[in-house]
Amino acid sequence: MIRFTDVVKTYGKVSCLDRLDFTVAPGEFVSLIGPSGSGKTTVLRLLMTLERVSSGTIEVDGNLLSHMRKGDRLVPADEAHLRRARRSIGMVFQHFNLFPNMNVLRNITEGPVRALGRSKEAAEARALELLEMVGLAEKATARPTQLSGGQQQRVAIARALAMDPDVLLLDEVTSALDPELVTGVLHLLRDIAATTDITFLCVTHEMRFAREVSDRVMMLDAGRIAEEGPAEQIFTDPQEPRTREFLRAVLDRN
Repeated sequence: MIRFTDVVKTYGKVSCLDRLDFTVAPGEFVSLIGPSGSGKTTVLRLLMTLERVSSGTIEVDGNLLSHMRKGDRLVPADEAHLRRARRSIGMVFQHFNLFPNMNVLRNITEGPVRALGRSKEAAEARALELLEMVGLAEKATARPTQLSGGQQQRVAIARALAMDPDVLLLDEVTSALDPELVTGVLHLLRDIAATTDITFLCVTHEMRFAREVSDRVMMLDAGRIAEEGPAEQIFTDPQEPRTREFLRAVLDRN
């Protein structure tokens, strides 16, 4: 579902991703872990088309994201191509990014109505289904400021799901939450992963979250994959010294 091939991303003379190669299978839940500055967030920004690759290619569901074909050549994608490609990708942000001037229901329906051309009635019916699923059916008319952090994150997840994404990107979705709220969001995402065909790519510093929810974990270091494997294996028997060093430092700190 996601394929990075020889992806390089530089900012001036600083290399952020160094010939990065990886794939994520349809329906798989993969977490990216690694130290700050390892390139994790850049991966998500490239997939959201907020940044462009310096070289290499990205594909989503077999379709080029960063480039498009012009005759027998690959050229940088234009805005129309990026807009089409973006429709299959959703993202849930660390700080929720809800519209404070809209109630919960409108936060969820705005995207489907404006971007997907759905009727207001159809969008609201789907939004109410999603609010039921995330346990917030009674909060449809509330404003984001009237909700707890955990509730806001659940609304943000519902809003992303309302766009019917094939791929859902999660950017530190538990980092802004109090520890007692993390478990609820973890269980919700695990349920969504188990009951849908959505492919998840998650960036997180929360090792317990990554271990419990992921099918596979990839350890990034200096813009490359240092190690990858099933979540339980990475956390109980990492093979690479750099992975062991990173996990020891993070888990000791916690």
